[in-house]
Amino acid sequence: MAQTKQDTRPLGKPQSWARTNGTWLTGKAHIDGVDAVAIAMEARWGAGRLRLLVPAELRERFDKQRFKFDAAIWHGDMESVKREASRMITAWQTLARAAEAAGAPLLSPEVWEVALADGTVVALVRSPEDAHAVVADGRRVMVYTLAELAIMLENYQEVTKVKITFPGAEVVQIRRDISDPLNGIRDGVSLDDTLNDDLPAFGN
Repeated sequence: MAQTKQDTRPLGKPQSWARTNGTWLTGKAHIDGVDAVAIAMEARWGAGRLRLLVPAELRERFDKQRFKFDAAIWHGDMESVKREASRMITAWQTLARAAEAAGAPLLSPEVWEVALADGTVVALVRSPEDAHAVVADGRRVMVYTLAELAIMLENYQEVTKVKITFPGAEVVQIRRDISDPLNGIRDGVSLDDTLNDDLPAFGN
């Protein structure tokens, strides 16, 4: 008798929230709610900046909740996704309240930020004079003016080579050693899991 082949994909387990179209849509509704809050927070506070504006203990709790939320997405059932999504929204709101209570400045409306895959933050400003509104707060930030963006669109390779070779050429480039701690944890299930042997060193 032929045996049924086991589905070994992360979301292929029998108890996974993503087993059917219906459960996928239900789970995604909760996950998308978290993403919407995260997008709103980054628009208000800056890309990757809010977690750096609160005390270390609160930042630790926030990062652990992000871990649990990610683990629920990859390995959880529907109830765990709903539970951790709700807690993740609360975690974002708690960070925002703490930053406001500490008097941390919001992201300037003169600055637009976006985070790259490696954690670098790209800040877009209208002119070099507006660059003063960019706040690094421990992040690696590259500032581009609209004029520089136009040149990049016209002649992409040449401009990016100039920025790499001459980082002071009408761009503010601030390096940081603070990386997102979850970047080094792949496919985590439990906070008690042993870390991967090939994790990058701190500051990389």
